[in-house]
Amino acid sequence: MTTPTILITGGTGKFGRCFVEYFCRKGWQVIFTSTSGERAKGLEVEMGQGASGLVCDLMQHESGIRLVEELQHRQISVNHLVNNARSLAFLQMDEAGVTQREHFLSEYLMDVVVPYELSIALWQAQPKALETITNISSQYGVVAANPELYDDYYRQSAIQYGVAKAGLNHLTKELAVRLAPDGIRVNAIAYGGVEGRVDDGFRTRYGRLVPMGRMLKETELTGPLDFLVSEQSSAMTGQVVQPDGGWTLW
Repeated sequence: MTTPTILITGGTGKFGRCFVEYFCRKGWQVIFTSTSGERAKGLEVEMGQGASGLVCDLMQHESGIRLVEELQHRQISVNHLVNNARSLAFLQMDEAGVTQREHFLSEYLMDVVVPYELSIALWQAQPKALETITNISSQYGVVAANPELYDDYYRQSAIQYGVAKAGLNHLTKELAVRLAPDGIRVNAIAYGGVEGRVDDGFRTRYGRLVPMGRMLKETELTGPLDFLVSEQSSAMTGQVVQPDGGWTLW
């Protein structure tokens, strides 16, 4: 049986590390990208022989094409693509809570254009090998942010984030239709808020606003992705799966 190969962009971030570690434990060949050679090497060492990092700035023009060319040079065929890369630097706002054009465009480029370019480049280069594409989205791509969650809503909730994730959700549907003739399934995961970089006040407010009464745990991140890349979801394409504790229900 051939060992599956998965490419995870943004592999050294919060979500990415969880994904990389999980699929390494499954015995898959894991390729991940990072903008930092130091962080990439550190994760490689941590994961042992199971993971290989590629230093890549996906914001650069034709970065997706160059990444695919590097994979071909290494004779690596990707079966599953996870578009997970992001940058907190693009979530900036001014003192009035207004997003400047450069940050709006950068967030949209990272969340929508980059996944599109990389997905198309992989599809064109190896249509028979590619099986699934999974886009990592957010509950805020489905519903608007709730002002009750924030101490200072206008300056803490970046409008460009949700708008870009909504675009990513629709990109998922468009790609699902276009790639279906080649048997490639495209889905998205709109995660809820995850415990970690928040204080107790934020965590308490979040719990009051979601049916399950809590944020997601890091251990709950990999299950939906594992399902979407497996044969158990072979009839699913163009869907936005919402593991959000019920946030989008009300």
